[in-house]
Amino acid sequence: MIRTVATKPYLDQKPGTSGLRKKVPVFQQEHYAENFIQSIFDALDGFAGKTLVIGGDGRFYNREVIQKAIAMAAANGFGKVMVGQGGILSTPAASHVIRKYQTFGGIILSASHNPGGPHEDFGIKYNAGNGGPAPEKLTDAIFEKTKAISSFKIADIDTIDIDTIGTVKAAGMTVEIIDPVADYAELMESLFNFDVLRKLFKSGFRMRFDAMHAVTGPYAKEILENRLGAPNGTCRNFKPLPDFGGHHPDPNLVHAKHLYDEMMGPDAPDFGAASDGDGDRNLIIGKGIFVTPSDSVAMLSANAKLAPGYKDGLKGIARSMPTSGAADRVAHKLGIGIYETPTGWKFFGNLLDAGMATICGEESAGTGSNHVREKDGLWAVLLWLNILAVRGESCKQVVTEHWATYGRNYYSRHDYEEVETERANALVDELRAKLGSLPGTSVRGMKIASADDFAYHDPVDGSTSEHQGIRVLFEGGSRVVFRLSGTGTTGATLRVYIERYEPDKSRHDLDTQVALADLIAAADDIAGIRSHTGRNKPSVIT
Repeated sequence: MIRTVATKPYLDQKPGTSGLRKKVPVFQQEHYAENFIQSIFDALDGFAGKTLVIGGDGRFYNREVIQKAIAMAAANGFGKVMVGQGGILSTPAASHVIRKYQTFGGIILSASHNPGGPHEDFGIKYNAGNGGPAPEKLTDAIFEKTKAISSFKIADIDTIDIDTIGTVKAAGMTVEIIDPVADYAELMESLFNFDVLRKLFKSGFRMRFDAMHAVTGPYAKEILENRLGAPNGTCRNFKPLPDFGGHHPDPNLVHAKHLYDEMMGPDAPDFGAASDGDGDRNLIIGKGIFVTPSDSVAMLSANAKLAPGYKDGLKGIARSMPTSGAADRVAHKLGIGIYETPTGWKFFGNLLDAGMATICGEESAGTGSNHVREKDGLWAVLLWLNILAVRGESCKQVVTEHWATYGRNYYSRHDYEEVETERANALVDELRAKLGSLPGTSVRGMKIASADDFAYHDPVDGSTSEHQGIRVLFEGGSRVVFRLSGTGTTGATLRVYIERYEPDKSRHDLDTQVALADLIAAADDIAGIRSHTGRNKPSVIT
């Protein structure tokens, strides 16, 4: 029943910040998915007879690869696999299942917020036994295995019915199809005051949640409408579709503009939110106000003790380096640690496991806590609701009061998508070459205090991660950060992060792009964005 199949390496299987992502036709090449899955297993030790979690976000090609992964897990000696019904398992839910049932690890099939469909994106990533993404040491080992692979093992088994909850045997391995929502919903009920939230909705509180035809739909429908009593119709686009309904499941102001427009309209609900393809990102919009992801991390941290799961306070806050410094000010006031890491949730894992951080966040709309080892879109939404319910205030009131207390970090990210890789690399190389000469010079009347290529020294395991983004810091606390993203599948995405701190509350109502105009122009002066990319403006502004 077990076959060893000869294969040849593909040399493009280097995992990015969150696994291997390519276009579907790439994954459909002969043995492409099998090679990567076998390389994961080859890089691991000690899993014989252990349990592996398998699930995904429901995108195109999800079901086919799940069948391959099941058959290969059986052939490689796993004793059991747990698979989300219908192949559905959000990334945070998968992390929770791994942790709750103490499984060896898990394979998550997703390309996160990237589009789905026959010619769109697909991805495979491995999560370790702590529920978090594989650390760099493991992803590097997987990549090395992909370059030398000569065969893979697979069991000749019938197609597994993944739509029916229950247990079957396959090549001597147990296959358990689980309810993908139940364990996660139970976890959320342990962290938040569901009685207070039921009263909030019963009082007439109106909310709009857009699941973007992605994986969070079943979770939001069950928790918000079925358990908390939100009116039917609160959750929109809640059925996961292989192509996400033809839309881009990225909860930002471009791809969720319809939600933004509704929340800025005359009959706006009290609160609006959305999540992405695999359920780990969030968009928060109050009536008449958009909450930036960086601000959201800070505001959730400042108010977390209002939720039962965080009533004893936070151990610390961690943020990715490009995320604004708003959370730093909260940490300083609370007298707790603040940790600045590279982009990629895997870097938070050590801090969470060591009990050094409780809440973590990224400017790319990822927020989470120590309840799992992934960012968690619906968790952030529920914590916001818990805060609003306890404080009895609107989202706008919470935001403006926070700014009055801590000051406002004007912040924006400019994405230049699908830039020719060579041109993007040239921009970064040239910028790195002149970092030493920038401090002390002035651009647009602003003096540069320092400039560096960010390196992270992990306080837990002592490891170092270099070349994690180029920082240009100005006197007065403003900064510009340049970074090439590792989450796309075509060309390179140049991300430019612009931030200005404003303590004066009389200046907290400026338009963000106006407040940052001189820094935006300075970024182009310093890096030559237009000349290198050939673009006159960013693809996306958030």
